[in-house]
Amino acid sequence: MTLSPFDEYPIHQVPRPIALPGTTDRNAYGRYWFGASHRDGAFQIEIAFGRYPNLQVQDTSVSISDGVTQHAFHGSRRAPVDPSDLSVGPARLEILEPFRHLRYSVDPNDTGITCDMEWRARVGALLEDHTVMTDGPHTIIDMARYLQFGTWAGWVDVDGTRTEFSHDEVVGIRDRSWGVRPVGTQAPGRPSSGPPNAWLWSPIHFEAECVVAGWFQRPGGEFWRADGHRLAIVDPVPASVSLDDASVRRADPVGQRLTFASGTRWVTDVAIDLHTEGGPTSVLELDPLLRFDMRALGYQNPDWGHGVWHGELEIGREDWTFSEIHPQDPTHQHVHHLVRARLDGAEGVGIFEQIIFGPHTQFGFTDVLDGAP
Repeated sequence: MTLSPFDEYPIHQVPRPIALPGTTDRNAYGRYWFGASHRDGAFQIEIAFGRYPNLQVQDTSVSISDGVTQHAFHGSRRAPVDPSDLSVGPARLEILEPFRHLRYSVDPNDTGITCDMEWRARVGALLEDHTVMTDGPHTIIDMARYLQFGTWAGWVDVDGTRTEFSHDEVVGIRDRSWGVRPVGTQAPGRPSSGPPNAWLWSPIHFEAECVVAGWFQRPGGEFWRADGHRLAIVDPVPASVSLDDASVRRADPVGQRLTFASGTRWVTDVAIDLHTEGGPTSVLELDPLLRFDMRALGYQNPDWGHGVWHGELEIGREDWTFSEIHPQDPTHQHVHHLVRARLDGAEGVGIFEQIIFGPHTQFGFTDVLDGAP
């Protein structure tokens, strides 16, 4: 295996070149996700960038939704030996200053989708609880992840129609995760032994703080690995924060009330009970403004799934109109809603993420993808 520039630094965790992961698991990965939410609900832009060293794939997507239509750029290449090469054809992620200042751009290409977006941190990066999920002897997820709130400035252009925005107009959420999670084509062997957990997650910007709550939920309603945090806005912005900092409080989700559009599993109204450590239980109320389908970033995507081999380099594009999507289409069930939020008298903006497959009777669902009455 060829050495990479990172091998010059004393950062190794195992006695192998840095381009070789410490595990031979085919699902080893390192991934970035970015969300950009217009404060008035005009649009949602999201970006994904992943490296899958044991599959030798590096891929990326960027997409914009205005609530009526959604457009997505996809790119995939052979993973470079140098892990600091964060490019896929015309797309590039640049870490200008770790935890503080990043840039994502897509140069002119055959898809007609280009962009140039600059991220600035609003709070320090927060390392979340370690997540391990198993199915019998098989480890499905063994993942570390940090979360960060910030703002965006820049533009996205689709076929000559340019959407421009400033840091005052667009708030951002991002996460960076690594470890093991299902990627690429499905591995051989016995299928999963039971219905999937639902995943619900909501990071929100307020003027004085940023709030996040997330949890897996087993069919029937049991919360699993529920966690949340309230991060005060401080100046100067630190590179990272933890529960040891006075600006960070634990705020665990302990209850929920979700309303769904008739015939679908897409939410129309959300209330989350948050218990803040050392304080009372508050209600985080969310009103969806528009929808962003995560298929645009490779999730449940039949053609552009994460870590799927497309050859040395391939780019592509997808578009859809939301009114034409069938409510039971499995590739459009992983959804981000741009939401208006209320908590303790303050108003904010952010997203609510939902993935709900299977008989989740706590919501009135008894089959794989039946909808609300």
